[in-house]
Amino acid sequence: MKAIIIGSTKHLAFALFYASLGTSIALIAMVVWFLNSRPELSLWHTTELTSEYRLKSNLNSFDEYLELEDKLFAELESKVYQQSSEPQSLDILNRYVRGSYSDPGHWIQDWNRSYEWANADAEYGVLLIHGMSDSPYAMSHFAKHYKNKAHVLGLRLPGHGTLPSALTNIYWQDMAGAVALATRHMKTALGDKPLYVVGFSTGAALALNHDLERLAVNRAADYSAMVLISPAIGLPPVAAGAKWQARLGNLLGLDKLSWNSIQVEYDPFKYGSFAVNAGDVVYQLSMRNHELVWQLEHDGLNELPPILTFQSLTDDTVDTSAVVNGLYSRLPSAGHELVLFDINRTQVNLSLILNDPIQPYQQLMAQGEFNYDFTLIENRSLKSKYIQARNLNDNSITSLGLSWPKQVYSLSHVALPFPKSDALYGPIWDANKPHIQIGTGASRGERGVISVPASEIMRQKWNPFYPYILDKMDEVIIP
Repeated sequence: MKAIIIGSTKHLAFALFYASLGTSIALIAMVVWFLNSRPELSLWHTTELTSEYRLKSNLNSFDEYLELEDKLFAELESKVYQQSSEPQSLDILNRYVRGSYSDPGHWIQDWNRSYEWANADAEYGVLLIHGMSDSPYAMSHFAKHYKNKAHVLGLRLPGHGTLPSALTNIYWQDMAGAVALATRHMKTALGDKPLYVVGFSTGAALALNHDLERLAVNRAADYSAMVLISPAIGLPPVAAGAKWQARLGNLLGLDKLSWNSIQVEYDPFKYGSFAVNAGDVVYQLSMRNHELVWQLEHDGLNELPPILTFQSLTDDTVDTSAVVNGLYSRLPSAGHELVLFDINRTQVNLSLILNDPIQPYQQLMAQGEFNYDFTLIENRSLKSKYIQARNLNDNSITSLGLSWPKQVYSLSHVALPFPKSDALYGPIWDANKPHIQIGTGASRGERGVISVPASEIMRQKWNPFYPYILDKMDEVIIP
């Protein structure tokens, strides 16, 4: 009897094992089929540009970086733009077709490239670093704000401003190397004058990494203060496994698996398609920063310059909790501040929200004692669209004279750097503009018809509280 039971158990175990294995293989096959059934890759997904900066390029100065960037954009012109004809009916929103509504050439300034605005009378400098899949355009309004006051440099990170394919083989160390070149260039130009850095998303993580790496080897921080906007301190857990999708694609010879999304490239200054490697790059960078924060937690973090961070409570790109718990909870008391933008907390909106995003932080916020200034931007009441700034340290309240726009229930990861007046992402239509105006799009129809996901069209792309951000930045940046 015992032998029968043992034998039956073994057979059952083997059956369960092979059933699980078969199910797993079937699921993987279905996922591979689904990912490979997406739209065909285009020229901008497959073309390799050989003049891009790499850490191993061993450049000695930022001027050499700009010279290499000249070669890069000349290569882009010959390999892609010269292969495109005049815009046809289906190409009118293609950024890689000259003369289309999405042609970056409609702008006087080439915002896909690095720019430096020197100022002989400047008392300080500002280095601006954009995010993953963006371009220097993302920081253009900050650049304009400080143009007459500071020496401004807007850095184009390697892999950006050209083709989505450039992000399939980039490393975070390449981007960090470019930040180091730009920082050294600015420090040399400024002499003893202070240098401030403003980073958005991945750019914020790179700015933080730059000074953390210096402190880790007992060198002084380069920046006098940091402004971090929607910083990529942590990512959703799925990011950790993203690289395996690309590896499976390489193994099977299926290039589409190297992409999380394959979309129409209708934005002049941001990639629509997103490479799997790009997500892994941000993940690896965030892990390195966590390692450095852990390493420096006891004494080294005291040497970090003041950090001012703006973060939306709802952020589908980076992990808001990582900003609060992974960075700010470990910072010593040294003039740091975290500004968190709540949702538009009206009775109507709350009735439609599945899970209140503030709930995980309520206990933390209630304690009222932090090593940093903790500011919550919130509605005055459930019946008011006007907002206030509440300091959670002492519960003091400041009325800001700003309000939520109609039909906007929250900010988003991408919205924070752009004012309402932005010509590309803002909501104000200008018939005299020859280029695409993404922020005014309000297409309606049946789902599944157009190639751009409805979730992307609905995403908030400009910040109604941008004037407040500038005021707070000026408190930190202007000496």
